[in-house]
Parts: sequence; structure tokens; C-alpha cells
Amino acid sequence: MSVLNRIKPLTHKGKKAVLKKEPQLVEKAKETLCLKSKNTSQIVVELMKDLYDLKKPNAQMMQKKNDILPFENIVPIEKFASKYEASLFMMVSHNKKRPHNFMMGRMYEHTLLDMIEFGVENYKGLKDFKVEKITVGIKPLLIFNGELFESNYEYGRIKNLLVDMFQRQVVDKIRLQGLEHVLSFTAVENKILLRSYRIILKKSNTRTPRIELEEIGPRADLLCRRNKFASEDLLKQACKKPKELKMKKKKNISKDTFGTTFGRIHIGAQNIDRMQTRKMKGLKKTISEKKNVQKRKTSDDNNDSATKLRKVVD
Repeated sequence: MSVLNRIKPLTHKGKKAVLKKEPQLVEKAKETLCLKSKNTSQIVVELMKDLYDLKKPNAQMMQKKNDILPFENIVPIEKFASKYEASLFMMVSHNKKRPHNFMMGRMYEHTLLDMIEFGVENYKGLKDFKVEKITVGIKPLLIFNGELFESNYEYGRIKNLLVDMFQRQVVDKIRLQGLEHVLSFTAVENKILLRSYRIILKKSNTRTPRIELEEIGPRADLLCRRNKFASEDLLKQACKKPKELKMKKKKNISKDTFGTTFGRIHIGAQNIDRMQTRKMKGLKKTISEKKNVQKRKTSDDNNDSATKLRKVVD
């Protein structure tokens, strides 16, 4: 059970937090449960172990095998998620109908939100790449290649799930030397190609170093099988942001497509003729302009006098 369920709230704010969880201002890194089904294959188990190594320390590997079929009954996984305070899960299985089966999903308030099932093909593990590995706990760069991620609804939801699965805590600033790992997902027809690279920074003649990528594994072709996605209303509720994080709209300020900020200023009418300017020969008024200005002043004074006289008579 979670801490909120064990401790009885005393205040109104505490009761509100238990009955309806409010969005968090700073969301911590999500925990991932790694589960094995009753029947598994060496390929999918090794793939899950590789992903577990990439996600450490925000992952927990369950050693026992479980007789669970998530697409038929998700309740056992929801209980595990509630017990271990994990909002993400990965599970592997293997049978004749769906060989080398790899599933991943996410929870919202300890109930299933989204789940996707893949078939693993052309797998090559971390240990098969005899190269230098990355530091444990590094936040990876996620790259999504392919038009399907933008044009296809299902691939768009899978992309959203993958971002949730592999991102870590949100950071404000990042150090160039801290960029060590890249996870690449390429969408082709009915497949997603998973590739993992280490970033190598090399010297160049400029301030920015030359970047090279070295594949470190795991490598796998994920064949899209079944999926179970939440409704749009439930997804909107799960992705709701706190009021404090919402940017307040400022009046008379707009941005163009390039991100340039423009402001609009409202000022009153200005009399340019009476404005004091710098005394330069090029700015001096001619004799005719001076006469016109004098006539305008005389006519304005006469109009003001006539208006005052009319008011006195009335």
C-alpha cells in the first residue's frame, strides 16, 4: 500500500490529496517494474535485462515468474504497481501464437492507462557489443525517426509511451559532457527499430566539438502487435498540469514562428509640430513653414476665444 493509503489525513487539503491526487509541481523519476510471465524465451529476457540496466536505478527486477496475461487480466500488475509505487512496467512472455513477446505499459493512479505489445526480432544485446558502455543513471537523448510517429494515431501514442518510459527527471540546465547516451526509435511499416548509441565528443577547430555515435546495444526490431490505449478524456486527465506551471497570457505580447517576441504599446496622440527637436541646420524650418505654424496657432487661439465667449453668453 502507498503512504497516502496508510496515513489517515486530518486536514481538508490532505483529504483532497487522498481522494483526488493533484498534479505535482516537480514530478520525480518514475519507477519501472520488470516482470516475467510463466513462459519466456532467452531473447526477450535478455532484452528486458538490457533495458533494466539502462534504466537503473529507477527500475526493479522481479525474479519470480508470474502466471499473468496482461491483455486478459491486468489486475495482478495493478496490485504490483500499487505495492511497489511504480507507474511503469515491462513484461516478457513466449508462446507459439506470439513468440518472443515484449510488453510495456504505464499506470495512472495504480490503474492501467496504456499498454503495447511487441514481437522481438533481430535482437543483439549489450554484451554482444565489445565497446565502452555508458555511466549508470544517465538521462538519454530520445530520437524518433519516421513520418508515422506524426501522421499515424497509434504510432503517436506509442511515441508518447516510449517518452514516458525512458525519460528521467526534468532538468533545467544540461552540461555538454553529460550527454552520453542516445536512444533511437525508427518507425517503419508495422515495426519500430530500437537502436542505442554512445555519444563521443571529439576535438574540432571550432568551439563546438565534433560528435560521433558508437552503437553499444541493445539492438532490436519491435514488431507491433496488440495495444490497449486509454480514452482521450482519461489521457487528458492524466496529463493535466498544475495551475502554477501554466503560463499566464500577457496582454499585447505575441510571438512569431521563429520565437521572436513582439510587444504592442498604446500611446496618446502627439503634436509633432510643437515637439522640441535638436537644433540642426537640416532640421530648421523654412520661412513658409514658420508662417504656416504661426497661422495655425492664431486660428487655434481665435477658436478657443470664440468657444469661451459662447459659453459666457449662454
